[in-house]
Order: sequence, then structure tokens, then C-alpha cells
Amino acid sequence: MAFVKVLKNKAYFKRFQVKPRRRREGKTDYRARRKMVRQDKNKFNNKKYRMVVRFTNRKVICQIMYATIRGDMVVA
Repeated sequence: MAFVKVLKNKAYFKRFQVKPRRRREGKTDYRARRKMVRQDKNKFNNKKYRMVVRFTNRKVICQIMYATIRGDMVVA
């Protein structure tokens, strides 16, 4: 019988870093979000607005949002 090396030992789990919660849940694709939210360098300190549409069972909710370091802000 061949010797099988243990790959996931104590040293592996000491260095293991978990992914952010929304990435683990599969809700946020951070690469696509970064690309969508990124602003041109010559437009420094301006807001980049986007329209977010949410569907409930009875309603369609539309929001105008922009991203900040602290989180996304809803304008209307």
C-alpha cells in the first residue's frame, strides 16, 4: 500500500484565510463590483451613480445608488 501525504494539516489551517461572507454566500462577485464602481482618476471625488432594480412578489423597486468606502448610499 502506498504512503499518502496529508495535505491539510494544522499548519495549513493556521494560514487559511476565509473568503468574505458575501463571497462565501455567492451573492457578490467582487471583481465585477470593483469594475462597475471604479471611477476615472480625472473625476476625483465625484459620485458614480447607478440604478438598482429589486423585484419583490408584488412590486418592482428602483433605487439610485452610489458607492463609498463605508458602503453603498441610496439617493432615491
